Amino acid sequence: MPHATSPIAMPTAPDSLTPAAFLHAFVPLFVAVDAIGVAPVYAALTHELRADERRRVLTASLVVATTVSIAFAVLGRALFHYLGITVADFQIAGGLILVCVAGLDLLGTEPRGVALGTDVGVVPLGVPLVAGPAVITSTIVLVDLYGTAATLAALLANMAVCWLVLANVGRLERVIGSTGARALSKIISLLLAAIGVHLVRQGLGG
Repeated sequence: MPHATSPIAMPTAPDSLTPAAFLHAFVPLFVAVDAIGVAPVYAALTHELRADERRRVLTASLVVATTVSIAFAVLGRALFHYLGITVADFQIAGGLILVCVAGLDLLGTEPRGVALGTDVGVVPLGVPLVAGPAVITSTIVLVDLYGTAATLAALLANMAVCWLVLANVGRLERVIGSTGARALSKIISLLLAAIGVHLVRQGLGG
């Protein structure tokens, strides 16, 4: 019998890893992770950090994002049911986090590196920017459709792609310079606030 919450009426997939299952799981997760979209946010949040600090932030963000995503791939549906949590709840919580982080930069008096420091690797980069509502819900649905093995393999491959993209984001800063980086950080903060409001609106509408 198909799961009532699944958007596609298909039986639970066998837990096997095939090239077709991997590809079908990889593509929606690639869109959900959106490494290219996260890259300018990562650059703006870390542009005042040293190279070693930036690398630690990158590692922390992807470790957290991968751990959270795997946990929800394996336990997500049961956890949602047990706690009475919906996808809309995650959207609202994630949106509020983004609004608060953006507000610290737009309204605060301290430089971004001082106000946020290296903790940005966990929040908001790891969660909810990389492992946001889209990734969490996608993993839960994809496990039902293509199996745990294929979904986890596709998830790990997408996190590797995300690491490669973010690890090379420094080249962008060398092109636009420090003034351009500061201007970009303010623009990105405003966009972060807008994205956060959008997530809250989606959650309230859901």
